[in-house]
Amino acid sequence: MATKRGDHRLTIQIAVAIVLAILTALLLPHVVAIGQDTTVESSSDQLVARANYILVPLRLGGEVFLRLLKMLVVPLVIVSVMSGILGLGDVRKLGKPGLAAVSYYLVTTILAVFVGIILVNLMNPGGQAIDEATKAELVNSEASVKEKVYSAVAEHSGTTDDNVASIFGDDEYTERKNPRISRVLENLILMMFTDNLVRSAANMELLPLIFFSIFFAGLLTTLGSRVDLIVNFIQQMNDALMSFILLIMRFAPLGIFCLVAARFGQANVHGEFFDELRKTGSYSLTVLTGLAVHAFITLPAILYFFTHRNPYKFMFQMSQALLTAFSTGSSSATLPVTMESAVDEGNISKKSVDFVLPLGATINMDGTALYEAVAAIFIAQVVGADLTLSQQLIVAVTATLAAIGAAGIPEAGLVTMVIVLTAVGLPIEYMSLILSVDWLLDRFRTTVNVFGDACGAAVVEKTFPPEELIADSV
Repeated sequence: MATKRGDHRLTIQIAVAIVLAILTALLLPHVVAIGQDTTVESSSDQLVARANYILVPLRLGGEVFLRLLKMLVVPLVIVSVMSGILGLGDVRKLGKPGLAAVSYYLVTTILAVFVGIILVNLMNPGGQAIDEATKAELVNSEASVKEKVYSAVAEHSGTTDDNVASIFGDDEYTERKNPRISRVLENLILMMFTDNLVRSAANMELLPLIFFSIFFAGLLTTLGSRVDLIVNFIQQMNDALMSFILLIMRFAPLGIFCLVAARFGQANVHGEFFDELRKTGSYSLTVLTGLAVHAFITLPAILYFFTHRNPYKFMFQMSQALLTAFSTGSSSATLPVTMESAVDEGNISKKSVDFVLPLGATINMDGTALYEAVAAIFIAQVVGADLTLSQQLIVAVTATLAAIGAAGIPEAGLVTMVIVLTAVGLPIEYMSLILSVDWLLDRFRTTVNVFGDACGAAVVEKTFPPEELIADSV
């Protein structure tokens, strides 16, 4: 019970750190303005310079905390998945939990997409608040410097911008400009396998590492006592890494304060925080409403139906992981905290946690899929395109596949959005309407993704053999 009380105190400390960080960000422009002569023409630049100077230690502290979490992700994924498979004893028992996990993630992603499509049609955010001047400003600022150079050179040389990009060595330019859904399907297969484990680990490509861990641990279960030393080493490494996570989490309130204060403070000092929310307020509200419906209605209903748990009590039990997800904006970086919270607070079997959560952090993108569906239809509303039911179904399917297959595509966040837009013939330059608030909405999407992962571990737990669950609780 002492550990539980300690965990609850840490959760409260993290929540307080986030609130203080946001308040710090909001007050930062006023603090740096103290003692400044506001009549001087260059005072605005001076204020920004002073604010950036103050933000340096905050950015440094936040980045150190984030890197400590990310440092553990690759070894934790490999060791925890192997430990979970080894704990089954018989690799053939993996079939039912594996099918249940993949089915859960696919179904919840589809449900999230349809929630987003229904809300964006009901709320019609693209028909509100964005004037023609704002559209023109945002659209004109979208093209990157590279793309402007490619287009200019192509125009004067009589060739295509694709050829110019290849001359500059930018072989991914064509794919970024006009990606194909077939590329996503291809990546869904190829991203499961790697020709170099070390490179995949260095790039934090988790899915091939998970597949290798499953196959290798499955092989170990067939070799009996000959591999006892390796099996013991893997299990001991798993215990050691979880202890390391507990040590890092002691500094979580400070690290999270630095992360949030630096990011929100930077946006506020440059006048982006409220200004961009005002420009895209109806769109942001639609996305947040969709995420709220998925997090507070859809996922809790699934959790209660399969496990009869109180979903809102479970949400509180996972609050440490959810707050960390909001602060970091990364499901992968939050994975160590999610696993620790799921076992210690959520009382989920370690077998289920070790197998389901690493997989979920890689392929479960409910929030991302919902956001991409809402964004595509929002852009259609802005440009006056009336998407038919069949086109909206194409958006739903494409958003689902793109969200799952994003990891194998360069510049994944932007490219998957481009895939959804091109699937229904919408202009990709209007992406700039939503990119300004993407960093903020991404934190809410990540939080929903992490809660979906945790619910998945609780649901799939029921598919593991009862004797294994009993052994876990001893």
